[in-house]
Amino acid sequence: MKFKGIIYGLIIIIIFFLMGAVYVVDETEQVVVTRFGEAIGKAKTTPGLNFKLPLIDTANYFPKNLLDWDGDPGQIPTLDKTFIWVDTFARWKIVDPLKFFETVNNVYGALGRLDDIIDPAVRNFITSYPLIETVRMTNRELDIREAGIDEVKEISPLGEVKTGRAEITKGIMAQAQPKLAKFGIELVDVKIKRLNYVEEVRRSVYQRMIAERKQIAEKFRSEGKGEARKIEGDREKEMKRITSGAYRTAQEIKGKADAKATKIYAQAYGRDPDFYSFINTLDIYKKTLDKDSTLILSTDSEFFKYLKGYTGKK
Repeated sequence: MKFKGIIYGLIIIIIFFLMGAVYVVDETEQVVVTRFGEAIGKAKTTPGLNFKLPLIDTANYFPKNLLDWDGDPGQIPTLDKTFIWVDTFARWKIVDPLKFFETVNNVYGALGRLDDIIDPAVRNFITSYPLIETVRMTNRELDIREAGIDEVKEISPLGEVKTGRAEITKGIMAQAQPKLAKFGIELVDVKIKRLNYVEEVRRSVYQRMIAERKQIAEKFRSEGKGEARKIEGDREKEMKRITSGAYRTAQEIKGKADAKATKIYAQAYGRDPDFYSFINTLDIYKKTLDKDSTLILSTDSEFFKYLKGYTGKK
């Protein structure tokens, strides 16, 4: 029984020894083997199964894929003395794991080095150019279809872009990359994530923007009022023209009708004037007298002549 226990113990030790002597390199990893803290041999960058001395050698794994760096946002003055809030980020990778291990040892140490190198490069380039160079890339016209934009340009001119943000980020990379190469790091890309005015400047900018917008709005209002007055004047003028034309036409029609009616009446009553006088007098009686009327007239009154005894003789 003791012999079997010894055999089992030896098997376990052998298995443990073999497990400590084998390590696997993944496709997304690279390994530096160290012995008592010192790197031995070349870095293992190809995926597969590898061997080392158990308990003595240690496999140190480092990522092979892209890693991210996020800079600390901070205030930076531009060449035209405008303080802005700048937030940058970068992408980097380990291209020489052996050198990387010997200099910065791990990813956390590398991030500290990136802070020390990229942040000053960003500050140097931001302070070397006017604000417009950091904000824009080209002089392409902005797609702002807004009336009154010319007035805004006159109030706050942006200036002309000669370098642009893209060239500034390239310059930051060109300045930082040689300093990072000695750590086995390749800087893949640097970008400006966010730009903004600092709080003090931001308030004054907002106030200026509000004043400019109010100026444009007031211009729209005055133009609208002027256009409204013009439309109302044209409407009144057109109404008077139509009214006067209609009145003239109505008077012409009425005059022609009255003339025609008068002509007809003259022709009709001209045949028997006494009958015409009789009809008109009866009309007057009808309009002026009713059952409650009292009329006192002389017998010689012309108005009373048809009320006298009418014999039917002329």
